[in-house]
Amino acid sequence: MTTRKPASAAPAFTLGFPQLNREIPSHDGETIYQSARRSGVRIIGACGGRGTCGTCRVLIVEGEIDDTKEKIPPGGGIGEKKPRWVRACQVTPTSDCAVEIAARSLAPIVRAEFDAGETIEILALDPAVVSREVSVPQATLADNLSDVDRVIRALATPLPEVDLVAARQLPTALRGGHWSLRVYIRERELIGFSATGRRTLGLAVDLGTTNVAGFLVDLQSGASVASLGIENPQVAWGADVISRMNHAIQGSANAAELREAATIAINALAHDLCFSIGAVTDDIVDMAICGNTAMHHLLLGLPVRQLGRAPFVAAVREAMDIKARELDLKVCPGAYVHLAPNIGGFVGSDHVTALLATENHWRGGTTTLVMDIGTNTEISLIHRGDIMSVSCPSGPALEGGHISCGMRAAEGAIERVRVEDGRFKIDVIGNRQPVGLCGSGVIDAVAALRHAGILNDGGRIAGQHPDIQDVDGKRAAVLAPGVYFNQHDVRAVQLAKAAIRTGIELLLRDRELRKDDIELVVIAGAFGSYIDVGSAIAIGLLPLLPLHHFIQVGNAAGAGVRQILASQQTRARGRDLAERCHYVELSTRGDFQKTFLHNIGFRARPKERRAQ
Repeated sequence: MTTRKPASAAPAFTLGFPQLNREIPSHDGETIYQSARRSGVRIIGACGGRGTCGTCRVLIVEGEIDDTKEKIPPGGGIGEKKPRWVRACQVTPTSDCAVEIAARSLAPIVRAEFDAGETIEILALDPAVVSREVSVPQATLADNLSDVDRVIRALATPLPEVDLVAARQLPTALRGGHWSLRVYIRERELIGFSATGRRTLGLAVDLGTTNVAGFLVDLQSGASVASLGIENPQVAWGADVISRMNHAIQGSANAAELREAATIAINALAHDLCFSIGAVTDDIVDMAICGNTAMHHLLLGLPVRQLGRAPFVAAVREAMDIKARELDLKVCPGAYVHLAPNIGGFVGSDHVTALLATENHWRGGTTTLVMDIGTNTEISLIHRGDIMSVSCPSGPALEGGHISCGMRAAEGAIERVRVEDGRFKIDVIGNRQPVGLCGSGVIDAVAALRHAGILNDGGRIAGQHPDIQDVDGKRAAVLAPGVYFNQHDVRAVQLAKAAIRTGIELLLRDRELRKDDIELVVIAGAFGSYIDVGSAIAIGLLPLLPLHHFIQVGNAAGAGVRQILASQQTRARGRDLAERCHYVELSTRGDFQKTFLHNIGFRARPKERRAQ
């Protein structure tokens, strides 16, 4: 039962989630969304709980709530007894409650957005950390050198530095191993010790806005031995970086929440990856991390206020090497983390690593676009050896965020939409009952509406069609029972595709090039692997070029960060590449607004997808 009650000081209540078999406390004054976020209960909330997206709807099965901030749906009213769906971020419990979460929030994620190839990848090896196994004579009164000196003597290499935490562990490790042990050396520093026979592992992390991908590499063989991807837990504070930065600047405690969420994700990846191969996290003796500038700053606890406002200045751009324990990362205590360099603005180190991984495609002088389409889309135009880079605020719409029935690429997500015999036909991940629409399905849905003649050049759903209905007062394409795509969703996609297309056109304009001068478009990112390029062209997201001009390369940022982990030479090349990139800030340009508005609409209606 749901009733409206005035806000008042109230004790904590218990929220039960029968689908999860969990109960959590709700602190005084917390919304259901805030309580769920604090306790790790996943409820989709693209706007981070500001009440603007409507994606966090839950069903109050039992209990009472204060819903004075929530809009009453048609037929609803004060004192209504019938259970109804409400926005979790706009209601506060006033009693113990039983809460049902929408199926879109519960669906198992099946696209973790990492590349796990069928063959074992062997990386070029020039590691920053090397290991050696040594045996030393047992200490005696006649030979009473310190434990560290005994190890250095056995190595026959001058090592002036010893990590303090490693030094604390050495006496126990040395005697427990009967005076034999494995030594980890980084440059001229002893960073750790372990029992003989242990593996020497490195962890590469692509810290994405939506997903965090981890890659475990054997630093003795160069083999990539395990991969895993998980959702970035920071999504609980918003699907986009602006929402998260706005939360962080409200106080140090808020910034600490976001930093802790990132470290929890990385530590979880480290644990699960090591467990999968029978190793332990102390076997990880080196790390490399890439991410966009906002993710980089939030992880390091750097201020983001200046990054979120013009002229969008980063606190740090250069590559950094810091102790993993300074970030609360649970690996070998003396291990370092290499943070790859950023380029400028929101174009971060993940774009540097993507450029590194795709260098074989553009190195020869081909006029190439390298783009990673996502919540924050980065694009580089490479022409005659010069690299110009931009960041496009595309938002989460193309990944299912801010879409009425949007969701992650999980079981039950519609991933393909097409028109057959005049009706919409869909493909669903896992061949399950459809419960929502993921990013590739969003792009397809707009293309299908255009193909069917339902969506006019201005982006209005104007045509007649048996699958077009009024849903909650808005015209919508009903793709499956309970899953629809409405006028608001079309507008969200228009904004996203206009931002990306504007970035492409302004880069070309600066080099006095036309779209036909583009010889190759490299679409990076795991999300980019799943989009239908024909659909993306049809809606104006990508330039109208023959399909053989496009190549989809998967998670290039993840491939590049693995290379950086394995090779010091590649780290140096990454620094050089970041220096070569000329960052262009789009929002301050006089021609940005006009070009953006020009790209909002749809141009000539495509009769069919190009198939050259």
